[in-house]
Amino acid sequence: MLSNLPILSLSIWLPIIGGLWVVFAGSRRSANAMKVEALVISIAAFVLSLLLWRDFDNAIGAMQFVERLSWIAPFDIFYHLGVDGIALPLILLTTFTTVLIVLAGWEVITDRANQYMGAFLILEGLMIGVFSALDAVLFYVFWEAMLIPMFLIIGIWGGPRRVYATIKFFLYTFLGSVFMLVALLYLYQQTNDSFAIQDMHNVALGASEQKWIFIAFLLAFAVKVPMWPVHTWLPDAHVEAPTGGSVVLAAVMLKMGGYGFIRFSLPIAPDAAMAFDGLMIALSLIAVVYIGFVALAQEDMKKLIAYSSISHMGFVTLGFFICFQVFANTGNWNDAAMGIEGGMVQMISHGFISAALFLCVGVMYDRVHSRQIGDYGGVVNTMPRFAAFMMLFAMANAGLPGTSGFVGEFLVILTAFKASFWFAFFAATTLILGAAYTLWMYKRVIFGEVTNSAVQTLSDISTRETVILLALAIPVLILGLWPAPLLDMMHASIDLLIEHLSHSKTVL
Repeated sequence: MLSNLPILSLSIWLPIIGGLWVVFAGSRRSANAMKVEALVISIAAFVLSLLLWRDFDNAIGAMQFVERLSWIAPFDIFYHLGVDGIALPLILLTTFTTVLIVLAGWEVITDRANQYMGAFLILEGLMIGVFSALDAVLFYVFWEAMLIPMFLIIGIWGGPRRVYATIKFFLYTFLGSVFMLVALLYLYQQTNDSFAIQDMHNVALGASEQKWIFIAFLLAFAVKVPMWPVHTWLPDAHVEAPTGGSVVLAAVMLKMGGYGFIRFSLPIAPDAAMAFDGLMIALSLIAVVYIGFVALAQEDMKKLIAYSSISHMGFVTLGFFICFQVFANTGNWNDAAMGIEGGMVQMISHGFISAALFLCVGVMYDRVHSRQIGDYGGVVNTMPRFAAFMMLFAMANAGLPGTSGFVGEFLVILTAFKASFWFAFFAATTLILGAAYTLWMYKRVIFGEVTNSAVQTLSDISTRETVILLALAIPVLILGLWPAPLLDMMHASIDLLIEHLSHSKTVL
């Protein structure tokens, strides 16, 4: 058992300290040696997360593996960590993805490879810190610190417009976070000078206070998801980021907006969340439908997948906020819980699928040095193994039953039916639009005759690339065919959240 070990601290600080070692020791050692060390550190962090999963009790909805030490004593700020069934799947996704990112950059990154690997390890530790923090100040420190390695990853190893993309990414996310800081400071005063997130959950706020707190959190988390209309930074960041940057951005960093809603907005301001549920549902459905059409018009593969991410993340926020409409119609909070569980499953599933699709684009870009759909065609003739993997991930992105892409969307649509037929109708358009833009891209890139001399000379994926794509194909299929372990992991914690929401007022 891990009860006597600071397992969460080890999970956070092992990659951070290891990343700093890789960055600063790399100038005195060979690039290959530093890559090996980065891989070992990332695997060790993944093993730690697996140990967390092994000893995690699914029947307990409260925080587990709790660590609490005094940090800034005069203000009662604590180094306070813990995980529940909502945070643990995201930690597992983070550590798993980082191993693949290190492997993906093994042969591709030749310029400052040690700094590249080190930046991702540091980013990994900070992201785990976000999902583990139970003190609002600690959460905010980790939340803001993540911007630094991501800023450097895009700014140093990105494309020709990387400076523009990094500044836009930084300004959008930083400005949104300022409003969150204001909300946290106000809540600190209302909780008798406590920054404990659990104390903030239990504080009694008036109707007007809840509305302003909810709006402040919305401005921070909506940018991170990103929701329409504050989504414009994401396509630029994806297009200019290196493959590893796009993977971590889509697979993990976008999930922090959804995590923020479920950890802060819903439990701290439940009545305001109920009052604004119509707005949140509308914004989510606009993302699902409108951004789906925008993806259909893209000629750049990375931009298409970026817009696809925005559309699919609309399902996450839809699942989280439609629960109030379901309760209003059925009077049963258990029916509402399905939407939140569907949103959580969608976050994890999208992490695997989007990572896989960006890695597939990276495989082709490394060979042809183009992301334009029109520069390809007939890839199946020269890369049949790669074409088979990409077919699986394209189908999963379109929501094919039997893949992870279907499970979360199905749960959210099913919940939406209990709220309104029209909510479910517009949400279900993603099954058509997702298939349209994903399979249209796949058809033009993979099938047909070879029309480009660069495609004619392509070599199929290597053993390293096969391992990476296979590692993503397995969870996409397992989660699609057997989602029970994930649902069991999060069920008790979501039930605890639903119990909290059920004690809020029915009208504001």
